[in-house]
Amino acid sequence: MSQDINSSEPEPSTETEPSTISRIPKQAAFTIVLLSLFAVQPVAAQSNAVCSADNLPSMIEGFFQLTTALGIVGLAIVWQADSLIEMFTLNPEQKKGLKRHKRSAMKSAIVLVVLGPLYTVAGSMMSLPLAECVDLVPW
Repeated sequence: MSQDINSSEPEPSTETEPSTISRIPKQAAFTIVLLSLFAVQPVAAQSNAVCSADNLPSMIEGFFQLTTALGIVGLAIVWQADSLIEMFTLNPEQKKGLKRHKRSAMKSAIVLVVLGPLYTVAGSMMSLPLAECVDLVPW
């Protein structure tokens, strides 16, 4: 009385009609293309609100310069504090942890200093509206 396990399962369908699951990504892609063609046009036609404001570009530049300066001062404080603590630490594991912390602070400061000029250069090359009127180079 042993029956073949495969004999009770229905045979796979060989229909050429696509299933509804495979139609969903195609419909979603079609909808996105239509929306990007028609709904984006009115947004692109508007003027840049940041550039047309009176003091907003200079406020953004000042805020970015302030946060960059505070980040560099914070790096100096963290670096000096970690160096001071490292002098009084005898455990090699704690010294390694402090060196990792100093390295992490240095990476964060480098990203902070490089991010503004990178956005300014890349934004002007890609003709982003904010990069046209706001200079994010901190020096």
